[in-house]
Amino acid sequence: MKLKRISKLTGIIELQTGLHIGSGDAEMRIGGVDNPVICNPVNNQPYIPGSSLKGKMRHLMEWRAGVVQAAKGAPLAFGHLNSMADKPSLKTAAENILKLFGGAPQSDEDFTVIQRIGPARLSFWDCALSEAWLKNIEELRNEPPLLTEIKAENSIDRIKGVAISPRQMERVPAGARFDFNLTVQTHEGDNPQTLRSDILIGLQLVELTGLGGSISRGYGKVRFMNLTWDGEDVQAQYDATQVNAAS
Repeated sequence: MKLKRISKLTGIIELQTGLHIGSGDAEMRIGGVDNPVICNPVNNQPYIPGSSLKGKMRHLMEWRAGVVQAAKGAPLAFGHLNSMADKPSLKTAAENILKLFGGAPQSDEDFTVIQRIGPARLSFWDCALSEAWLKNIEELRNEPPLLTEIKAENSIDRIKGVAISPRQMERVPAGARFDFNLTVQTHEGDNPQTLRSDILIGLQLVELTGLGGSISRGYGKVRFMNLTWDGEDVQAQYDATQVNAAS
């Protein structure tokens, strides 16, 4: 299997609602926020980890393809293909997902499948705040923008009607923009148009369902903008992508 091309998909992720991707900070600070967002330790700016985007996109594509039950809720792996031998369309869909995202071998038999499918085609990169957006906001306000906000939340006692379990959530506010970068490997035997179509479907699924935590409470709605594939404008193709039914 020979590598033929490495393409680059770039664009902007714009937040439609506040975004919370936690930092996993277990340290307790007096007067601190209960749930801080992840930030770059060098410049203290929030960012979207490539792992978060990859994980959400893969999760949604596995549900859309109908392979979650075959994998018994675990992330799809090469070993799960054996249980799909009598369902060729399901197996093909699973192999396409493994081709995009890769997987870990679980037995010696998996290496034969890996040799046929090849390496993961996608590489996800951390998404930093857009420098152009930061500059524009600073010029409009004539001061540095606030990069996060604190949202107070609680639960309501259904009988007493009083607030319980108060907590503070840090979010990146709506309107913030992040630079999006994704690289795509094309190998011999790959259909470049199919790869592109599958990737755009995955991004549409993320846009439709949200990113990060607390999505059911209105967090994490995003929009992908200004998408280009090796410099070619693919925003119109993305906007026209239909994802409501598996192919």
